Amino acid sequence: MAAPVIGISAYAERARWGVWDTGAVLLPREYVDAVAAAGGVPVLLPPVAEAAGAVRALDGLLLAGGGDIDPARYGAGRSGHTAGVQAARDGAESALLAAALDRGLPVLGVCRGMQLLNVFRGGTLHQHLPDTVGHDGHRRRAGVFDPHPVTVAEGSLTARALGRTRLDAPSYHHQAVDVLGTGVRATGWADDGTVEALEYEGADTVLGVQWHPEMGADPSLFAWLARRAARAEAAPAPPADPPARSQDG
Repeated sequence: MAAPVIGISAYAERARWGVWDTGAVLLPREYVDAVAAAGGVPVLLPPVAEAAGAVRALDGLLLAGGGDIDPARYGAGRSGHTAGVQAARDGAESALLAAALDRGLPVLGVCRGMQLLNVFRGGTLHQHLPDTVGHDGHRRRAGVFDPHPVTVAEGSLTARALGRTRLDAPSYHHQAVDVLGTGVRATGWADDGTVEALEYEGADTVLGVQWHPEMGADPSLFAWLARRAARAEAAPAPPADPPARSQDG
C-alpha cells in the first residue's frame, strides 16, 4: 500500500531568499517534516479556490496555522488587534475543509486551523486573548513557541490520539475559540480555561488543537493523522467528474 497523501494548507506572503524579494506560497518546514516522519506524503495546497478540487486525490488534510480569520466570517467587526487577514486564504481553506468532510477524510487543524474548524460550524473567536484572560501567556515572546500546560478530556479522541491527558504544549496565538459551533465539542483546556482542543461530535476523523505540535517533540497527532489517512487511502477513490459536454452542434 502506498503512503497516504496528506494535503497541507499553505499561505501567500512576500518573502526573501537569495537575491529574490517577491510573493511566495509559504509553509513552515516543520509541518512537512512532521507529516513525512509520520509516514505520509505531504502536498502543499496554495490559497486558491481551485485547490479544493485536489481533495479527491488526498487521503488526509492538515489545516496549518497562520494569520487571523476575518471576523466577518463569524459575524463580528474587526478588532484593532486582528491582523494578517487574507480573504483568499479563508475562502480556500473553507472550501478545502468542506471537500474533505464530504469525502470523510481525516482532518487535523493546528492553531488557526483549529479556529477555522470552529468558525466553519458557526462558532466565534476571541479576537485578542489577553483582553479575555488578562495575560499574554499564550504568546509570551515574538517568534518563540513557549509551552504552557494543557489538560485533555479523558476518553476523548484528542486523548486517544495523544495517549495522555496532560501535556506542556508549544503555543503561539493571541486568538482563541469563544462560542463553540454546532456539533463542536471542546476537549482540551489551558489552566486559564482557554479552549485548546476540539472535535466534531459524531465523527472520529476531525481534530483541532490550538497549540503547535509541529514545533514540539511529540509526533502523536501527526501519527494519528497518518494512520487515519492510510485507512482513507485504502478505500476506493471517488470517480472523477465527467468532462463537460460541448454545447456546439
